[in-house]
Amino acid sequence: MSIELTIGQQFEIERFNRVIDATADPAQLRAVAKQLLQAWHTQKAATNWVISQQGNSGFGQTPTP
Repeated sequence: MSIELTIGQQFEIERFNRVIDATADPAQLRAVAKQLLQAWHTQKAATNWVISQQGNSGFGQTPTP
């Protein structure tokens, strides 16, 4: 299964790529890496929450007679 990124997401990736490429200071690179790590885990938590809410709402489950 392949997940397509939106144009906005692709631009955001390119923006971070440019920030990383333009940063020569190791401390700044560490800060950017930490920011990206936080964003990644926040997104994972949000995705897991949405999945758990869908499971609790009955979507995709067969109705009981």
